[in-house]
Amino acid sequence: MDMVKLSPSQLSGTVQAPPSKSYAHRAVISAFLSGEKCKIGNLRLSADISATLDCIKQLGAEWTYDEKKKIAAIAPCNKEKSRPLLDCGESGSTLRFFIPIAMAMNDEVSFTGHGRLMERPLEPYFEIFKKKKIKYKLKKGVLTVLGRLTAGTYEIDGTVSSQFITGLLFALPLLEGDSEIKIIGTLTSRAYIDITLDVMNKFGIEIKNENYSSFIIKGSQKYKAKSYTVEGDFSQAAFWLVAGALGCKISCSGLDENSLQGDKKIIEIIKKTGAVVKRIGKHTLSAQPTAKMHGIIVDADPIPDLVPILAVLLSFCKGKSRIENAGRLRIKESDRLAAITAELRKMGAGITEGEDFLEIQGKQILGGAEVSAWNDHRIAMALAVAACRCEGEVLIDGAKKAVTKSYPDFFEDYQSLGGVVE
Repeated sequence: MDMVKLSPSQLSGTVQAPPSKSYAHRAVISAFLSGEKCKIGNLRLSADISATLDCIKQLGAEWTYDEKKKIAAIAPCNKEKSRPLLDCGESGSTLRFFIPIAMAMNDEVSFTGHGRLMERPLEPYFEIFKKKKIKYKLKKGVLTVLGRLTAGTYEIDGTVSSQFITGLLFALPLLEGDSEIKIIGTLTSRAYIDITLDVMNKFGIEIKNENYSSFIIKGSQKYKAKSYTVEGDFSQAAFWLVAGALGCKISCSGLDENSLQGDKKIIEIIKKTGAVVKRIGKHTLSAQPTAKMHGIIVDADPIPDLVPILAVLLSFCKGKSRIENAGRLRIKESDRLAAITAELRKMGAGITEGEDFLEIQGKQILGGAEVSAWNDHRIAMALAVAACRCEGEVLIDGAKKAVTKSYPDFFEDYQSLGGVVE
């Protein structure tokens, strides 16, 4: 049984922020598309990053990993595979990024995944396939696409996920002929597009951003080989910063406050509750509680990954809080609104869910309980942070397996900070 038991304990010490998953996906893909040898530093083999590495292997690359140095070496292997099948694990980024990339290289390619992955929305691509007369079928968890990607104008709904735009941004510069991506509606999670353009630019690709309403892409561009180091991840550091705001004495290192990551907004949100965030050294942050911490309203649209841990933070803030524009969380690894509501309520939290929002009545302390990770890494880690402020033991079913998706060392780091983990 995959059950983690956490006894009430105050965490204390310094923890290194894991490498940014968002930057790591994009760096691995850009290195692969260069067609030359590249090294990617500060990389951890989470399940999602391993899925991306496995996909580049299916498309004709080789890679090795130095566990001690946390460096991946990527090189072309020149062994083309006809009709490749790309297993994207449970990674939505991997699947949505590689559909256009693989179509730029193959006349027929198939994709599969695990968990809820193949149930998650792909309609923006399906609409493109219909307009471009590209044949496809999704049957028994396998998507097969027949037809190559061609240069041209692509209209795409910007309200579903920025991952579809990133996939096209990666692929279109490789094609003969110029292209344009026209965004229909308001582009959500713009920070992720900024990260994509930043990484691609470092690998030699130029794209003109027309105020996020369209992207102008010159064809026949070439990704250039380079060595690249992945920066620390604010979405993972958020768990430790919130633990600090709840009374643990934790410093989180490896964070660049000038990062393009949208999830660095965790600093602003913690401060908005009345807690304190301090810089300790150049790239180290620490959060501390105050007696004046209070409920707030949070717009989740640009920071969906932060919602589970924000629900924990706000459960301990005086008064009422509300997390709005969070409907997209229902189509993640789990229905995250339902998951975090159900499990925090088992601990005694005053939390209710609406169609696209959470309402939270803060309490000073929660109780021990047996809860479920819902096969979702962010739910598992959020519940582990909540356990620091619980009276009694918290047992999280499925926690160890869940965290392998993005942060395999989470419970080791938790224990190194003094957490009592069985």
